[in-house]
Amino acid sequence: MSKVRVAGFGVSLDGFGAGIEQSLEDPLGKRGPEIFQWFFHTKTFCSMHGKEGGTTGDVDDMFAQRSMENFGAFILGRNMFGPVRGPWPDDSWKGWWGDDPPYHAPTFVLTHYEREPLVMEGGTTFHFVMGGIEEALVLAKKAAGSKDVRIGGGVDTVRQYLRAGLIDSLHIASVPVLLGQGELLFDGLDLHALGFSITERQTSEYATHLVLEK
Repeated sequence: MSKVRVAGFGVSLDGFGAGIEQSLEDPLGKRGPEIFQWFFHTKTFCSMHGKEGGTTGDVDDMFAQRSMENFGAFILGRNMFGPVRGPWPDDSWKGWWGDDPPYHAPTFVLTHYEREPLVMEGGTTFHFVMGGIEEALVLAKKAAGSKDVRIGGGVDTVRQYLRAGLIDSLHIASVPVLLGQGELLFDGLDLHALGFSITERQTSEYATHLVLEK
Protein backbone atom coordinates (compact mmCIF):
# COMPACT_ATOMS: atom_id res chain seq x y z
CA MET A 1 0.00 0.00 0.00
CA SER A 2 1.29 3.46 -0.85
CA LYS A 3 2.33 5.79 1.97
CA VAL A 4 2.60 9.50 2.61
CA ARG A 5 6.18 10.13 3.66
CA VAL A 6 8.58 12.84 4.73
CA ALA A 7 12.15 11.83 3.93
CA GLY A 8 15.59 13.39 4.13
CA PHE A 9 14.44 16.25 6.36
CA GLY A 10 17.31 17.92 8.22
CA VAL A 11 16.64 19.27 11.72
CA SER A 12 19.07 21.10 13.99
CA LEU A 13 19.73 19.87 17.52
CA ASP A 14 17.51 22.68 18.83
CA GLY A 15 14.64 21.66 16.56
CA PHE A 16 14.83 24.01 13.59
CA GLY A 17 14.12 22.71 10.09
CA ALA A 18 15.04 25.95 8.28
CA GLY A 19 16.84 29.18 9.00
CA ILE A 20 15.39 32.67 9.10
CA GLU A 21 14.93 35.12 6.22
CA GLN A 22 14.61 32.85 3.21
CA SER A 23 15.58 34.71 0.04
CA LEU A 24 16.97 34.19 -3.44
CA GLU A 25 20.46 34.21 -1.91
CA ASP A 26 19.47 31.96 1.03
CA PRO A 27 16.94 29.36 -0.22
CA LEU A 28 17.08 27.46 3.10
CA GLY A 29 17.19 30.62 5.20
CA LYS A 30 20.27 32.03 6.89
CA ARG A 31 22.44 29.15 8.16
CA GLY A 32 19.88 26.70 6.82
CA PRO A 33 22.46 24.79 4.72
CA GLU A 34 24.20 23.74 7.94
CA ILE A 35 21.42 21.24 8.66
CA PHE A 36 21.96 19.54 5.30
CA GLN A 37 25.70 18.93 5.56
CA TRP A 38 24.86 15.23 5.96
CA PHE A 39 23.38 15.32 2.44
CA PHE A 40 25.68 17.54 0.42
CA HIS A 41 28.66 15.16 0.48
CA THR A 42 26.73 12.12 -0.80
CA LYS A 43 26.85 10.61 -4.26
CA THR A 44 23.04 10.88 -4.34
CA PHE A 45 23.21 14.67 -3.97
CA CYS A 46 26.00 15.01 -6.52
CA SER A 47 24.13 12.86 -9.05
CA MET A 48 20.95 14.91 -8.58
CA HIS A 49 22.91 17.99 -9.61
CA GLY A 50 24.75 16.41 -12.52
CA LYS A 51 28.09 16.18 -10.72
CA GLU A 52 30.59 13.36 -10.32
CA GLY A 53 31.88 12.02 -7.02
CA GLY A 54 30.35 12.02 -3.58
CA THR A 55 30.41 9.38 -0.87
CA THR A 56 28.65 6.10 -1.40
CA GLY A 57 27.90 3.07 0.74
CA ASP A 58 27.78 5.06 3.97
CA VAL A 59 24.80 5.76 6.24
CA ASP A 60 24.19 9.24 4.84
CA ASP A 61 24.14 8.14 1.21
CA MET A 62 21.89 5.18 2.06
CA PHE A 63 19.30 7.50 3.60
CA ALA A 64 19.78 10.01 0.79
CA GLN A 65 18.98 7.29 -1.75
CA ARG A 66 15.94 6.18 0.22
CA SER A 67 14.71 9.76 0.37
CA MET A 68 14.19 9.71 -3.41
CA GLU A 69 13.01 6.10 -3.92
CA ASN A 70 9.51 4.85 -4.75
CA PHE A 71 7.86 8.25 -4.99
CA GLY A 72 5.20 8.81 -7.62
CA ALA A 73 4.36 12.39 -6.66
CA PHE A 74 5.61 15.22 -4.47
CA ILE A 75 3.94 18.04 -2.51
CA LEU A 76 5.75 21.31 -1.82
CA GLY A 77 4.81 24.47 0.02
CA ARG A 78 4.93 27.75 -1.84
CA ASN A 79 8.14 28.79 -0.06
CA MET A 80 9.79 25.51 -0.96
CA PHE A 81 9.14 26.25 -4.62
CA GLY A 82 10.62 29.73 -4.48
CA PRO A 83 10.95 33.14 -2.81
CA VAL A 84 8.12 34.81 -4.78
CA ARG A 85 5.33 36.05 -2.51
CA GLY A 86 1.75 37.12 -3.24
CA PRO A 87 0.17 36.84 -6.69
CA TRP A 88 2.45 35.39 -9.36
CA PRO A 89 3.74 38.42 -11.30
CA ASP A 90 4.38 36.22 -14.35
CA ASP A 91 5.55 32.69 -15.18
CA SER A 92 9.27 33.48 -15.13
CA TRP A 93 10.05 31.80 -11.78
CA LYS A 94 10.38 28.05 -12.38
CA GLY A 95 11.87 26.87 -9.09
CA TRP A 96 15.34 26.71 -7.59
CA TRP A 97 16.53 23.74 -9.64
CA GLY A 98 16.99 24.83 -13.25
CA ASP A 99 15.35 23.19 -16.26
CA ASP A 100 15.57 19.64 -14.86
CA PRO A 101 14.32 19.60 -11.24
CA PRO A 102 15.19 16.52 -9.16
CA TYR A 103 11.60 15.29 -8.72
CA HIS A 104 10.96 13.60 -12.09
CA ALA A 105 7.29 13.14 -11.17
CA PRO A 106 4.13 15.24 -10.81
CA THR A 107 4.81 17.84 -8.11
CA PHE A 108 2.00 19.76 -6.42
CA VAL A 109 2.74 23.23 -5.06
CA LEU A 110 0.47 24.72 -2.38
CA THR A 111 -0.49 28.30 -3.19
CA HIS A 112 -3.28 30.85 -2.77
CA TYR A 113 -2.87 32.17 -6.29
CA GLU A 114 -3.76 30.58 -9.60
CA ARG A 115 -1.07 29.54 -12.03
CA GLU A 116 -1.01 27.20 -15.01
CA PRO A 117 0.91 23.89 -14.73
CA LEU A 118 4.61 24.18 -15.49
CA VAL A 119 6.15 21.35 -17.53
CA MET A 120 9.88 20.88 -16.94
CA GLU A 121 12.53 18.50 -18.26
CA GLY A 122 12.99 15.01 -16.82
CA GLY A 123 9.34 14.26 -16.13
CA THR A 124 8.63 16.97 -13.54
CA THR A 125 5.43 18.95 -13.93
CA PHE A 126 4.58 21.53 -11.28
CA HIS A 127 0.84 21.78 -10.55
CA PHE A 128 -0.31 24.74 -8.46
CA VAL A 129 -3.06 23.83 -5.98
CA MET A 130 -5.22 26.46 -4.28
CA GLY A 131 -7.53 24.10 -2.37
CA GLY A 132 -5.26 23.34 0.58
CA ILE A 133 -3.33 20.35 1.85
CA GLU A 134 -6.10 17.76 1.54
CA GLU A 135 -6.90 18.61 -2.08
CA ALA A 136 -3.21 18.49 -2.93
CA LEU A 137 -2.91 15.06 -1.29
CA VAL A 138 -5.90 13.67 -3.21
CA LEU A 139 -4.33 14.85 -6.47
CA ALA A 140 -0.88 13.57 -5.52
CA LYS A 141 -2.17 10.13 -4.52
CA LYS A 142 -4.02 9.82 -7.80
CA ALA A 143 -0.91 10.82 -9.73
CA ALA A 144 1.35 8.51 -7.70
CA GLY A 145 -0.73 5.38 -8.23
CA SER A 146 0.83 2.52 -6.26
CA LYS A 147 3.91 4.55 -5.34
CA ASP A 148 4.36 6.80 -2.30
CA VAL A 149 3.71 10.52 -1.98
CA ARG A 150 6.50 12.61 -0.50
CA ILE A 151 5.77 15.77 1.47
CA GLY A 152 8.86 17.67 0.41
CA GLY A 153 8.62 20.68 2.71
CA GLY A 154 9.12 23.27 3.82
CA VAL A 155 8.68 23.21 7.58
CA ASP A 156 5.20 24.74 7.70
CA THR A 157 3.90 22.33 5.06
CA VAL A 158 5.22 19.30 6.96
CA ARG A 159 3.69 20.66 10.18
CA GLN A 160 0.29 21.08 8.52
CA TYR A 161 0.29 17.49 7.29
CA LEU A 162 1.46 16.20 10.68
CA ARG A 163 -1.28 18.12 12.52
CA ALA A 164 -3.88 16.71 10.13
CA GLY A 165 -2.66 13.16 10.78
CA LEU A 166 -1.89 12.60 7.10
CA ILE A 167 1.75 11.46 7.31
CA ASP A 168 2.59 7.75 7.67
CA SER A 169 6.39 7.88 7.85
CA LEU A 170 8.87 10.57 8.84
CA HIS A 171 12.65 10.40 8.32
CA ILE A 172 14.59 13.19 9.97
CA ALA A 173 18.33 13.73 10.03
CA SER A 174 19.11 15.22 13.44
CA VAL A 175 22.23 17.31 12.92
CA PRO A 176 24.58 18.45 15.75
CA VAL A 177 24.16 22.12 14.94
CA LEU A 178 22.51 24.84 17.03
CA LEU A 179 20.72 27.36 14.80
CA GLY A 180 19.23 29.35 17.67
CA GLN A 181 16.41 30.66 15.51
CA GLY A 182 14.43 29.68 12.45
CA GLU A 183 11.39 27.49 11.80
CA LEU A 184 10.68 24.91 14.52
CA LEU A 185 9.50 21.59 13.15
CA PHE A 186 7.81 19.99 16.16
CA ASP A 187 6.80 22.98 18.29
CA GLY A 188 3.32 22.30 19.70
CA LEU A 189 3.10 18.85 18.11
CA ASP A 190 2.72 15.65 20.16
CA LEU A 191 4.15 12.97 17.90
CA HIS A 192 3.37 10.21 20.39
CA ALA A 193 -0.29 11.25 20.51
CA LEU A 194 -0.28 11.34 16.71
CA GLY A 195 0.68 7.66 16.76
CA PHE A 196 4.38 7.82 15.88
CA SER A 197 7.17 5.71 17.31
CA ILE A 198 10.83 5.43 16.34
CA THR A 199 11.35 2.36 14.18
CA GLU A 200 14.92 2.96 12.99
CA ARG A 201 17.98 4.86 14.18
CA GLN A 202 21.43 5.05 12.58
CA THR A 203 24.24 7.51 13.22
CA SER A 204 26.91 8.93 10.94
CA GLU A 205 29.61 11.54 11.41
CA TYR A 206 27.15 14.19 10.29
CA ALA A 207 23.73 13.21 11.67
CA THR A 208 21.55 10.78 13.57
CA HIS A 209 18.97 9.41 11.17
CA LEU A 210 15.61 8.64 12.76
CA VAL A 211 12.63 7.01 11.10
CA LEU A 212 9.28 7.51 12.83
CA GLU A 213 6.26 5.54 11.68
CA LYS A 214 2.69 4.96 12.70
